[in-house]
Amino acid sequence: MTGGALSGTKNDMGRNNLDRNNLDRAASPYLQQHRDNPVHWQVWGPEALAAAQDANKPILLSIGYAACHWCHVMAHESFENPEIAAVMNDLFVNIKVDREERPDIDTIYMNALHVLGEQGGWPLTMFLTPKGEPFWGGTYFPPESRYGRPGFREVLEKISEAWHQKPDAIAQNTRMLVGALRNLSKPQSRDRLPLSNEVLDQVAAQVLGHVDPDRGGIGTAPKFPQTGLFDLLWRAYLRTGSADYAQAVTTTISRMAQGGIYDHLGGGFARYSTDAEWLAPHFEKMLYDNAQLLSHMALVEAETHDAVLRQRIMETVGWLLREMIARDGSGAGGAFAATQDADSEGEEGRFYVWDKAEVAEILGPYTGEFCAAYDVTEDGNWEHSNILRRSLQPDLKDEAGEKRLKIAREKLFAAREKRIKPGWDDKVLADWNGLMIASLADLSQQYAQPAWLAAAERAYSFIVGTLQQGEDRLGHSWRNDILVFPGLLDDYANMSAAALALFEATGNPAYLAQAKRWLETVESDYADPVNGGYFFTSKDAEDLVTRTRHAADNATPAGNGMLVGVFARLWYLTGELVWRERAQNLIDAFSPEIGRNFFPMGSFLNGVDLFLNAVQVAIIGRRGEAATDALVAAAYTVSIPNRVVLVTAPDATLPETHPAIGKTQIDGKPTAYVCLGPTCGLPVTTPAELAASLKATRAV
Repeated sequence: MTGGALSGTKNDMGRNNLDRNNLDRAASPYLQQHRDNPVHWQVWGPEALAAAQDANKPILLSIGYAACHWCHVMAHESFENPEIAAVMNDLFVNIKVDREERPDIDTIYMNALHVLGEQGGWPLTMFLTPKGEPFWGGTYFPPESRYGRPGFREVLEKISEAWHQKPDAIAQNTRMLVGALRNLSKPQSRDRLPLSNEVLDQVAAQVLGHVDPDRGGIGTAPKFPQTGLFDLLWRAYLRTGSADYAQAVTTTISRMAQGGIYDHLGGGFARYSTDAEWLAPHFEKMLYDNAQLLSHMALVEAETHDAVLRQRIMETVGWLLREMIARDGSGAGGAFAATQDADSEGEEGRFYVWDKAEVAEILGPYTGEFCAAYDVTEDGNWEHSNILRRSLQPDLKDEAGEKRLKIAREKLFAAREKRIKPGWDDKVLADWNGLMIASLADLSQQYAQPAWLAAAERAYSFIVGTLQQGEDRLGHSWRNDILVFPGLLDDYANMSAAALALFEATGNPAYLAQAKRWLETVESDYADPVNGGYFFTSKDAEDLVTRTRHAADNATPAGNGMLVGVFARLWYLTGELVWRERAQNLIDAFSPEIGRNFFPMGSFLNGVDLFLNAVQVAIIGRRGEAATDALVAAAYTVSIPNRVVLVTAPDATLPETHPAIGKTQIDGKPTAYVCLGPTCGLPVTTPAELAASLKATRAV
């Protein structure tokens, strides 16, 4: 994998000059944030590693991302400090990596930190041999010893001393870590677990035991959305009818939607909450969180018809289309940007928080009602300022009261727009865009929003036109005409899922064909022929110290987990046996992990649920006709996560394996059949009948 451009003169970077900061060559906004540091930062790549070997110096690898608060803190305290920078430059070859641009690198060295017994996080600070092999590391280090952590300058000097005076100990650590990293990509067990609805129910029951029953979320502080696990609980509710699962999910998403983790003025969710009650986030907004939360909220709202969730969906898509469209050099836009920062004017959350006097000056007569509703006080609810939240008064007021609060929010939003805005990372990531495209495609049907479908199609076209080479090879990250290529497994998995979502929403066969081409690339370039499943990196990617392979979700779904659902969906849509076989092989490859640790396997298990329990909706009619399109829209209005929609013209035929094969229209009207397993329900011709038929497939 290359971190440089593939076109123009930007690719002619030459051998790295260790006597200067070389980040002015980088596309990543995160790397650009560090271009003026006195540290002689290098961009990761063969040139930097060769320079380290020529200099016979260990590597200091620093990994972060543009919206990372503690990355900014360490930068201000240490990387902008000339004295500390001088020590770094003297003792190490210093390499800076954007974890979003190079998740392949981040995954390896974060795993190395875990092997060392340390808790992960960013900034990630790792020390490597000149060949890139890890031997020690940590996360944030203060400039001087505090918080129970050694000072960064002290760490630098001790690591350098060990490198020069204890080479045997360094070599032993290196062998241990590299060996452990390579073992992580191998199956930890060969005992396949036959996956069934009973196993899914058992996992859901155990996850439920870890949910905070009062405030929602998993465990205590900090709290992350963990959307995959709450999707799993919702699926268990629909499958079993147990109200406990529904309560865990609705409590969690409602608390988040009314909490400080949500931006009540501009829309969109922050990355996570630092406390147990969803009050104080680190304020950064990530494309991937909001993509997953939109899908999750829509799934729940289809069942509960919760007005708050519906409003949050509308507001969050509004934020996305208003503030997160990335543009190319000509000014044309289409795909979605990666993140918005937590910091502005050097302070975390400054853009988002308020003091009561300022609120009163802006709102005038609306002040009292608004402050009571949104927990705005003289003393503040966070560090002497106020994070807006409706947690203390979560119930909606009457229509007139909500209208007044809306007017107040609009006034505050207009005032906030005059503030200095947080940084914006406008690089385009194929995998994150895939998540959002799929979400928008589905939501456009559920909420009758053709503009959302158009936005999803524009983003998809941007990815295909800008991040793809040939007809079947994706890159991972693009900005300023610099493409990180080849792509990663997650890029193919998520963009294939997006293509299938667009196919189901539009019927355009080009989307189906493109998904198949990408998945053939996955098979040829990413497959693990020994252990099954797929590697994270392509066979022709840069030679890193190990080639990772896993199905465990992190903040984003794991590619291997997503592919279970993608293969299953393709099998149901086409009837082509190859996709069923690939889904089954992938399930067999990673099912042993379920018995060992199921918590990070949400996407994988949700894909298994689709594989086992697809609800196939066959609509016999012509797209573009009002009655057909009304049936398609109705298929999205019921909470059915395993829905697979296939529209077939009356003079065409369904795949031979489809349970509705041979079914026809009733009285010449567009007709729908809902099929579970090999059995189809009675034909229906109205949206209301289709919704009722879909609900009949569930336990609730």
